Amino acid sequence: QVQLVESGGGLVQPGGSLRLSCVASGSIFSINTMGWSRQAPGKERELVATITGDNIATYGNSVKGRFSISRDNAKNTVNLQMNSLKPEDTAAYYCYARIVRTDWRTEYPYWGLGTQVTVSS
Repeated sequence: QVQLVESGGGLVQPGGSLRLSCVASGSIFSINTMGWSRQAPGKERELVATITGDNIATYGNSVKGRFSISRDNAKNTVNLQMNSLKPEDTAAYYCYARIVRTDWRTEYPYWGLGTQVTVSS
């Protein structure tokens, strides 16, 4: 089994910061690309950021210059540092990872259940 668990969401004021974390666990042989997406009520899901196994990062246009993605391979963790938060950043944030399982050597995408980020005064 493989599980992704996000943490770090909450309520912050505009201009504030939050750091999200996602930990993968289970029968993992390797983890390739990891990333974050988000979805607000009534809006389509959008890409936030991705990071490859070689630490090459990609960001959605709406968060460039404000968010930073990183990973800790020893801890099977991907992080998202969010700065200069805006009300429009309010959404459920979902972690994903492309994982090769120990018992099934085929890469497959896994998703966490999400963590809520609310930016409001």
